[in-house]
Amino acid sequence: MDISTLTGILLGIFCMLVAILLDTSTMSINFENLMLFIDIPSVLIVFGGTMATMFIRFSIKETFAIFGVLKHTLFHTPENPAEVIKEFVQLAQIARKDGLLALERVTVEDPFMSKGINYCVDGAETEQIKAILLQEVKSMKGRHESARKLIKAMEVSAPAFGMIGTLIGLVNMLANMDDPKSIGPAMAVAIITTLYGAVIANLFALPLVDKLDAHSGNEYDLKILMVEGILGINRGENPRMLEEALYSFLSPKEREALKANA
Repeated sequence: MDISTLTGILLGIFCMLVAILLDTSTMSINFENLMLFIDIPSVLIVFGGTMATMFIRFSIKETFAIFGVLKHTLFHTPENPAEVIKEFVQLAQIARKDGLLALERVTVEDPFMSKGINYCVDGAETEQIKAILLQEVKSMKGRHESARKLIKAMEVSAPAFGMIGTLIGLVNMLANMDDPKSIGPAMAVAIITTLYGAVIANLFALPLVDKLDAHSGNEYDLKILMVEGILGINRGENPRMLEEALYSFLSPKEREALKANA
């Protein structure tokens, strides 16, 4: 689980709720204040409008894929590159001692890495393995970009429909200026829709786009590390030399920590 993302979202919601519920005159919590910020027409305009634009921009399948994207962002636990390097060194030692066929008996948890090792066991050419694995990495980047576009669409559409709701509320208010009772509800729609749109964009969509970019970059670097490790094993490289080559993917601090624990 990505504790950082979940903590940020919950902290943002908590702070807003406290600000809404806190009665500053008595410095006490007043739950009746919460009802002032719940408006069904505003929900329909912002949430319904945002979903409508996503259906227009993307297919139904792509739109509903956003739930998988959110799940991956909140609960994805990235692999530790240092541990991956250790595993490659062990595999290289086995291959150098007993041959590539001996790797068939070794269990590799990561599906991408396991696929590459199986290619080695099957006797595929190094260039052929490289082409297949790099194409898979490219496809992964494409999926990540599609997910980014989904969240980016929310970031753009939610504030826009907040503004549309504001205009609708103002029109209703101005059209019924002779009826004082209708001014309040119309003004509520005008203001709260802007609030909903701003919250969706700035507390959820915009931070999630940045987090997806970070996850994508880290996963891409890890996959390229795996590609280099797989190709090194297939070429029969010395385990120590392979380890040094893979160290180049780590920061100096990570390299020192890995060597210290070796």
